Amino acid sequence: MSASLARRALLLALAIGAAPLAQAEYLWIERGVDASAKAVLSDYQPSERLSLATLAEPQQRLGDGRLQALTASGDAFALAGAAGDLRMLAKRADGKTLTLFEAREGRSETAAKNDLELVPTTPGGNVFKLHWKGTVVSASQVNVHTGAQWTKVLKPDADGGVTLDTPFPGRYVLEVAAQINGSATVDGKSYDSVTHVATLSFEVK
Repeated sequence: MSASLARRALLLALAIGAAPLAQAEYLWIERGVDASAKAVLSDYQPSERLSLATLAEPQQRLGDGRLQALTASGDAFALAGAAGDLRMLAKRADGKTLTLFEAREGRSETAAKNDLELVPTTPGGNVFKLHWKGTVVSASQVNVHTGAQWTKVLKPDADGGVTLDTPFPGRYVLEVAAQINGSATVDGKSYDSVTHVATLSFEVK
């Protein structure tokens, strides 16, 4: 499948409401009290961090768009430059199945930089839209997880946005998964199944 066909297939999957992955693992970013930042892989059970050994090509997307390779330290990737919104990419290939993880921390920026990204419509706002390579699309649903193990499912409104109430302080992680319809070619290799899993995490004081 060509890149343009893959793009149209993913847009179609998002627009018609692709089913979310059941108990999918996802990559998300958290900041420490000392302004450090790290990315972890989990199904958002705070007491359990999953092994990073299955992830390939972990990279941080810097503010200027450049990609910087990352090395795992224990159960996390340490990210550089903790000021501003942070982004990270990684992938997992299992035979003919490919999962692309795209994580963002912070909601100060109203522009997307990752291929699939939830973006606030205003800096620090609680209304988000899903972007796919610069185009706003409508996800079937957005899953919300918190450090207090409070969860919620958000459904898009008529213009594709989702609104999140943040009733208590703590970390919020928004997650959306979208699967390309049919086979696709990524970086010159053909896969029977390609899924993007995007997260947006932020702290409410």
